[in-house]
Amino acid sequence: MVTKTSENAIEAAFPVADPGVQPFGSRVLVQIRNPKQKTSGGIIIDLGSQETEKWNTQVAKVIAVGPLAFKNRDTMKPWPEGDWCKADDFVRVPKYGGDRWEVDLDDKGIALFVIFNDLDIVGKVTTDPTIIRAFI
Repeated sequence: MVTKTSENAIEAAFPVADPGVQPFGSRVLVQIRNPKQKTSGGIIIDLGSQETEKWNTQVAKVIAVGPLAFKNRDTMKPWPEGDWCKADDFVRVPKYGGDRWEVDLDDKGIALFVIFNDLDIVGKVTTDPTIIRAFI
């Protein structure tokens, strides 16, 4: 169940930003979850801990899917099981790999984007994506 509080947390974790790139072929563009800046009790988290969490987080929001993603490369027909994910889904992604870049959000910090091959997407997140912790 998504509450208003979790909706606000999701908006903070995945701020709206223009990545400036559309994926080609079988690639999937995702936005990595931003680290928390404060605890639920209001304590400000130091920048070192935020940086560590940012680079260890494996939860992402799908922004765009290339036109050949989730298709048989020989026939270009969709996979029998269909698309594994679509725009606005939350997914688990590998910690390493992909093409990564940051977009400055002026006074709101940054948004981290990554392009992965469709086969590199690990799984679909079926719960609140803000409660999954980074493995540090």
